[in-house]
Amino acid sequence: PSFGFLFDIDGVLVRGKTPIPAARTAFQKLVNSQGQFLVPVVFVTNAGNCLRQRKADQLSHLLGIPISQDQVMMSHSPLRMFKHYHEKCVLVSGQGPLLDIAQDLGFCQPVTIEALRERHPLLDAVDHDRTPSLLVSESSAFTALAVVLFGEPVRWETSLQLIIDVLLTSGYPGNPYHHENYPHIPVLACNMDLMWVAEAQSPRFGHGTFMVCLENIYKKITGRELKYEALVGKPSRVTYQYAEQLLRAQAGHRHWHQPIHTLYAVGDNLMTDVYGANLYNRQLAAAGAAHCRSVLVCTGVYDPQAAVPGGARGSRAHSVFHGHRDFSFDPGLVQPDHIVPDVDAAVDLVFQLENFAP
Repeated sequence: PSFGFLFDIDGVLVRGKTPIPAARTAFQKLVNSQGQFLVPVVFVTNAGNCLRQRKADQLSHLLGIPISQDQVMMSHSPLRMFKHYHEKCVLVSGQGPLLDIAQDLGFCQPVTIEALRERHPLLDAVDHDRTPSLLVSESSAFTALAVVLFGEPVRWETSLQLIIDVLLTSGYPGNPYHHENYPHIPVLACNMDLMWVAEAQSPRFGHGTFMVCLENIYKKITGRELKYEALVGKPSRVTYQYAEQLLRAQAGHRHWHQPIHTLYAVGDNLMTDVYGANLYNRQLAAAGAAHCRSVLVCTGVYDPQAAVPGGARGSRAHSVFHGHRDFSFDPGLVQPDHIVPDVDAAVDLVFQLENFAP
């Protein structure tokens, strides 16, 4: 094969914990009778609340075929390359086994929001039922040299408060705020999705919504913009570069010597999957390298009844940009190369375009 697939998961293969019926049908076409893939496949998700192996196990169960962790790319996977931060003490925010995730990526000194709250119990004061009934002496000093946002947390008010405390004290929460300390300590963020789909009929808040809150609180307090040292996960180009490396490594492992000329990114979100694939395609085109084609399915965030941004004038749907603040709106980047009903139709389309007969 001279092509490979980059599959999104939520809205393409599952909705919440419910499999999308077309997923199993699609993947039976992608493997041989021994369950080996006929083309290189990488699952590129903006989820970040588990380790790659757990996600691979979930996918294996869902699709009925063996999936390796080397085929799975979480939103935080590119942070493996940010070795400059691995030795620093970092505050981590999100859900799931955060310490395990951080350490698996290479971070040696991660500290969770909950651990910080335990050290400084007076800082978390929104929920009066959780405030200490007695004044307590705060424990040993904590110094954060960076903040890593893995995904949306559970108690937003606690995370927002403590992250702001860390940013406005240069990493010494519990101290008075110092507005003159700008720019603040580095912030690395994964997964900019404003919304995602689960079992509910309408999309749910994603980590991008939490980031909007954090950015606006910081600006309201300081009058300055919150700055990110890195933004990873789709639609960032570094995410697609990393995913392409995984595809090529997979092809090499299978001793497929045909160069990979085209990546097909199959997703359900215009502002994430389509924007990211098209942005990366521009980079590849400028370098005269491979192509990255965006394939949009209608089983997730994308509503085929709603207008695609950048189309007809005057429509409110065209004036609202759901992408992250630091990614400018470009109508060309949210126009998919192909729109299909579901992932099974996406696989059929690609096989037809590539004249590939399994």
